[in-house]
Amino acid sequence: MKIAVIGTGYVGLVTGACFAGSGNSVLCVDIDEDKIKSLRRAEVPFFEPGLDKIVRTNIDEGRLSFTTDIASAVRESFLIFIAVGTPQAENGEADISSVLDVARSIGENLDDYKIVVTKSTVPVGTTEKVRDTIKSLTDQEFGVASNPEFLKEGAAVEDFLKPDRVVIGVESESVGSVLRELYSPFMRSADRTIVVSIRSSEMSKYASNAMLATRISFMNDIANLCELLGANVSEVRSVMGSDSRIGRYYLYPGIGYGGSCFPKDVKALEKMARDVDYEPKVVTAVDSVNAAQRERFFDKIAGFFGDLGGKRIAVWGISFKPNTDDIREAPALYVIGRLLEAGCSIAVHDPAAMENARAVLKDEVDYFESYYDACRDADALVVHTEWSQYRQPNFERIKELMKTPVVFDGRNLYDHTKLETLGITYFGVGR
Repeated sequence: MKIAVIGTGYVGLVTGACFAGSGNSVLCVDIDEDKIKSLRRAEVPFFEPGLDKIVRTNIDEGRLSFTTDIASAVRESFLIFIAVGTPQAENGEADISSVLDVARSIGENLDDYKIVVTKSTVPVGTTEKVRDTIKSLTDQEFGVASNPEFLKEGAAVEDFLKPDRVVIGVESESVGSVLRELYSPFMRSADRTIVVSIRSSEMSKYASNAMLATRISFMNDIANLCELLGANVSEVRSVMGSDSRIGRYYLYPGIGYGGSCFPKDVKALEKMARDVDYEPKVVTAVDSVNAAQRERFFDKIAGFFGDLGGKRIAVWGISFKPNTDDIREAPALYVIGRLLEAGCSIAVHDPAAMENARAVLKDEVDYFESYYDACRDADALVVHTEWSQYRQPNFERIKELMKTPVVFDGRNLYDHTKLETLGITYFGVGR
């Protein structure tokens, strides 16, 4: 099939590259000329394991190309995916202005029957607005669909190629059949497509992300209670996870969720609920617990030292999760900001997110290519992200490098008994 993917951010580029990889002809569109030039050279603008290889292979084999010309992309394609950003507005709702701008461009250039698919995460009713916007600009027949993405950063390529499910929201069976065919190469072991109404499709993305965020905030609440009652949240989590009704996923306590999806989608769901005069008590609590969790973690550090002024803090991990360079809404940024306000100097390391960190933190912190070097003369080590290389460090070396051997482990990576045996003071979450 001939496909246009409008928007070459995280969702758009993964979608376009993976569709090209299954034999389709894909044209990815973006208004950023420099970005398009880089993509034509197979330079992926963000870190996502395996994506650069897929992009390079499909460019070389002629199935994947890039342009800034949305008009030609609309005319040359049969399927048009809208994958532009929907950032959070000041009132919490998702800003769909870019989505509707794309819809207007499609309406102005529609010259034959096409299927327009909203891939961006959009509030319920947005695909209908896309349809109505296009209709107002053309008499040409076209179809619409909603096809939300369920990709985990750090595992997006694997998730796309081997999806748990593909959700397709449609008004007509014929449009659904086309999208089923498009996704059929990824369904060889079993058909995991779920065809629903458009509004149910849009809602499913928000409901899924809010549920996962709820599990994280719930476990952080339990972890805080464990600390106060003398229980160990790691042991509690093991018991909970063994219950088949609960399962083991997303039960890890820590310093809260971040990234481009959970914070934005939870707030957008709150706003959608209030727009129809419904008070979403659970979702609101999820957001509140998440905000409080990172402050509670900072309080542990401040409580240990009393006065943080002049302290040197080593920070491992800035990205909101491992295997990505995404620092949007990263808990680390909040904690670092609070430490700077308290008068600390900060030494940071992250395997992938250093460039993005520099763009935000500027020269307020010191950057190190070696995570051991970041610990030199530090009064404390603070771990924000569970990167694999942080899991089994040489603590004897770390102790020698640090001024004060104390570790604040925001992801419960380490055995507190082992560290205390080595003479290192340890603080985790919920134990």
